[in-house]
Amino acid sequence: MKFKFEKLIIWQNAMDFGEEIFKISLGFPKEEIFNLSSQIKRASDSIALNIAEGSIGQSNPEFKKFLGYSIRSLAEVVTCLEKAKRRKYINEQDFQELYDKAFYLMNMLNSFKSKIL
Repeated sequence: MKFKFEKLIIWQNAMDFGEEIFKISLGFPKEEIFNLSSQIKRASDSIALNIAEGSIGQSNPEFKKFLGYSIRSLAEVVTCLEKAKRRKYINEQDFQELYDKAFYLMNMLNSFKSKIL
């Protein structure tokens, strides 16, 4: 690992979470390809992307700002998951599993952000 963000557990978890979201979104109907499918994939990718971008910034306040963007993207993913569940694109079990992972990641991000001076 050459970049410091690659060592961050939150970045690793965000990367894994993004891949799980990508896989589940493949089961969404074709008419959602430019709507909910695209939105949930972009938002889930944005979580790890913002962690990485913020970690190589020039200051801790800047890093905290990018962690905030990650948290917002995660909230967007949760909302997309709820939409997918309501539209019957995913079942309750898949929703709950991803929701729980999102909640865990949110807590990790908030905790990490609070520790940055």
